[in-house]
Amino acid sequence: MISYAVEIIVGLSAGLAVGSGFVAFLTVLGIIPRLVQLSKSGKLIRIYEWSVILGAMFGIWVTFSDYTFQTPVFVEVYWGLLHGIFIGMLAAALTEVLNVFPILAKRLHVDNFIPLLVLAIVFGKILGSLFQWIFFVN
Repeated sequence: MISYAVEIIVGLSAGLAVGSGFVAFLTVLGIIPRLVQLSKSGKLIRIYEWSVILGAMFGIWVTFSDYTFQTPVFVEVYWGLLHGIFIGMLAAALTEVLNVFPILAKRLHVDNFIPLLVLAIVFGKILGSLFQWIFFVN
């Protein structure tokens, strides 16, 4: 009985730590305020917040449950597109916070080619993902 209580406490503590880290990461990167600023939808800030919370909860449920979804291909494509958008926004926010592109452009002496540098990174990511899915995923 004591071991179950310890497992519950450790599991909840670890979940709270990881969840807090995720929220802190999103807060530091400023993804939600940036989305609100770009879309000029300040009135919908609560919807953005609840979308993140419910999305994280749904992701946790999908990860830990044995339930499987039988979905058509177009739903899976849309689902993958949403995942790609989220990962892309996270990567873009991280590079923006760290000022990666200006530093890289100065060191490589390609200040005038920053848009091409970004496109090269985007297409490299796309091609790398396609390569992985085509050759390594069964």
